[in-house]
Amino acid sequence: MNRAPSLPLSRPPSLSRWSVLALLGVFALTLGACSDATPIDEARALETGEEVTVEGHVSVQPGAFVSALGDEGFALQDDTGGIYVKLDPKQTFGLGAHVRVTGTLDEQNQLRILKAVAADVKVLSGTQLVSAKDVTTGGVNESVEGQLISVSGAITQAFVDDSPYGYKLYINDGTGEVQVFVHVSAGFDKAALQELTVGQRLRVVGLAAQYETTYEVAPRMPADLSVLP
Repeated sequence: MNRAPSLPLSRPPSLSRWSVLALLGVFALTLGACSDATPIDEARALETGEEVTVEGHVSVQPGAFVSALGDEGFALQDDTGGIYVKLDPKQTFGLGAHVRVTGTLDEQNQLRILKAVAADVKVLSGTQLVSAKDVTTGGVNESVEGQLISVSGAITQAFVDDSPYGYKLYINDGTGEVQVFVHVSAGFDKAALQELTVGQRLRVVGLAAQYETTYEVAPRMPADLSVLP
């Protein structure tokens, strides 16, 4: 039986010099895209008016604070800090969305914000809910501003109606009183808030924010406020 003639072994085609350079260029661009975001704590410390790109997960859903802040923005948080992103129109993503934003640093009533436009907001892959950081009522200050926090304490003052912007409560765990600002747009039942009495203990999850010289906690939704035994 005749054996089939053996075929000569061929060398695989080699990449040209230009192909190698092109691949290296793509690799460099990929690395650049992964590393051009500034950590949020560093971004917050930059001068007002500077343009910066930050990346993180959504800690306050779009539009939750429109009644007082006047826009459909959201809050973003990474491992270093958090910041409120001010923009319109309302975005469609929710809590935990992985987002990259390029904008201009500014302040609104002394709250550090990032002003952006919708075209500069990019949704990335991966969703991760932000966990609230436990903070004492007296510890709500500049060091945690922009972050999702949790405070607990006894109500110290009666309900204050500040509509159409929001409602005010005050709690203290013994380390100092803090204002809880409940935005009308966050969906709370006003009557239920009015029924709360001085001395009742509350747990509040919300954005550590600032209005002029007052630091406050702003819950995002009714589930963020609970009465403790």
